[in-house]
Amino acid sequence: MDWSKALGIPAAALAAVASYDLLQRRHALLRNFPVLGHGRYLLEAIGPELRQYIVTRNDEERPFTRDQRHWVYAASKRQNDTFGFGTDNDIEFTDGYTIIKHRTFSRIPPSGAPHSGEGLAVPSAKILGGPRGRAKAFRPESFVNVSAMSFGSLSAPAVVALNKGAAGAGCMHNTGEGGLSRYHRNGADLIFQIGTAYFGCRDSEGRFDLDRLVALTESAPVKAIEIKLSQGAKPGLGGLLPGAKVTEEIAEIRGVPVGRDVVSPSRHTAFHDVDSMLDFVETVASATGLPVGIKSAVGDPTFWQLLVDAMRDGERGVDFVTVDGGEGGTGAAPLVFTDSVSLPFRSGFARVYREFALAGLAERVTFIGSGKLGVPDNAVAAMALGCDMVNVAREPMFAVGCIQAQKCHTDRCPTGVATQNAWLSRGLDVPSKADRVEQYLRALRREVFKVAEACGVAHPSLITTEDVEVADGNRHSVTFAELYDYREGWGLPGIADRDEITRIMAATAAQRPGDTGSHGAKTKP
Repeated sequence: MDWSKALGIPAAALAAVASYDLLQRRHALLRNFPVLGHGRYLLEAIGPELRQYIVTRNDEERPFTRDQRHWVYAASKRQNDTFGFGTDNDIEFTDGYTIIKHRTFSRIPPSGAPHSGEGLAVPSAKILGGPRGRAKAFRPESFVNVSAMSFGSLSAPAVVALNKGAAGAGCMHNTGEGGLSRYHRNGADLIFQIGTAYFGCRDSEGRFDLDRLVALTESAPVKAIEIKLSQGAKPGLGGLLPGAKVTEEIAEIRGVPVGRDVVSPSRHTAFHDVDSMLDFVETVASATGLPVGIKSAVGDPTFWQLLVDAMRDGERGVDFVTVDGGEGGTGAAPLVFTDSVSLPFRSGFARVYREFALAGLAERVTFIGSGKLGVPDNAVAAMALGCDMVNVAREPMFAVGCIQAQKCHTDRCPTGVATQNAWLSRGLDVPSKADRVEQYLRALRREVFKVAEACGVAHPSLITTEDVEVADGNRHSVTFAELYDYREGWGLPGIADRDEITRIMAATAAQRPGDTGSHGAKTKP
C-alpha cells in the first residue's frame, strides 16, 4: 500500500477545510481555530443527546427527566417499569415537591398485582355534553386520551400508530388543528379540533364553513368538537407551515393550495368576543349534535370571568374546557413563548376552575387538563385539582419512538415521529409502535387508578385536594386546598356523578376477579 497517497487524501481535505475556515468571515471561532473549531459545533449539535445519557442526573433533565422517559419506555414495551433502592429525587430539600397521601384503611383495598387495573377502561365521571342536553352526549370510556397533534407536525406513520394505539386502549384521539386525515381513521374515536385557520372546514377564502364541518364529522367517528383558542407552546400566536412542506396530501386535508406557505391567524375570525363565541358554540352543537368545548392556555383572567358570566343563565355554554399549561406543547415556537408566556398547568387550571366553581357551574362542565400530565404523579395532581380527564401528547410520542432529541422544529426528527422526511419516517414501524402506545396508555391509566385505590377512593376523579400536599423540603407543607384556595367539595364531580361513577367502578371491579391485563391474560402477582 502506498501510505503517502493514503495519508495524502485526508491531509488535503483538512487543508481545504482549514483554508476555507481562515478565509470565511461568518464565524470568528473558525477563523481563529480552523478545523478544531468544528468540534465545538459538533458538540453543540448533539448536546441534548449527550446530556440525556452522560451529563444529567435521573431527575434533572427537562422537559422530561430520564426517570420519566424510562417509565414510559418500559411501560410501553410491557417491561419492568418499577424502580429499586428508593427514590433518587431530592425530597428532603426540594421546594414545591408534590406528595400524595394514602389512607391506612378503606373499603377499597388496592391490589398488589403489578398489572392490576391495566384492562380497565376507567371512564370519565361526567357525561360529556350531558348537562346541556347535546343530542350525542356520551360518557368517555377513558379519562386518559391522546391530545392534539396534527398530521403535518407529526409524520403519517406516527399519527397512524397513535390512532391505532388509542383505539386499542379505548381512548379518544384529538386530530389537532391540521385537519382530519386518513391517518386518523384507524379505529379510535376522535375529537375534531377547530383552529384559527379552520383546516378541514373552511371555504376557498379560508373562512369557516359549517356545511363542510357537518359533512366531515358525519364521515368519521368524531365524538366531540374542540375549538382551539390557544395552546401552551405558543399562546397568542398562529402557526406557520412552510410551503415546502405543503404536499398535495396535506393541501387536500387542510383545504389550502399546494406549495404555498400556510399561515394560521393568531385569533379566530368566525367570532370576536365571548358573546359571539358562545353563539358559535351553540350553532356548531346544534348542527352536529356533538358536545363542543374550548381549549386554551391561561393568561389574562378577564376572558374566563366573562365566559362564566355569560354562562350563568344556562342559555348558552361550552360542554368542556381543556386547559393547557404553559409547560406543554409539541409544536415549534419562539423561545420567549415556550418559556414565559401563559401560566403553568396547576396555577392556570386552578384559576379557571375557581371561576366556574364560584359561579356554581363546575358540575356542568367537563374539565380536561393537558401539559406534561402523561406521567402518573402529574396526572393524579390534575385529577385532584378538578380535571375529569387528561390529554397526553409528548408522552405517547415517547412510546412511538421519540428520544427527546428536540429537533421537532427542524423536520429532522431522527426517529421519524415529527417529520415529513420520507426516509426518516420509514424507520417507524406502525404495528409495533401502535402496540406500545396502547400499552403506555393502559399503564398510565393503571398507575393513576392504583393511586386512587391507595387514597381509598373508587375513581381518580374522587381524589381530593386534601389528598395531595406540596412540601418545601422538610420545613413546611400545605395541601392543594390551602395552596390554591379551594373550598370544601371543589375539585370533585357533583354528588350524582360521584355516586354513579362509584357504582360503575364497583360493578367493573366485581367482573375482574383475576385482574386481567391488556391482552386478556391473568397477570401474576
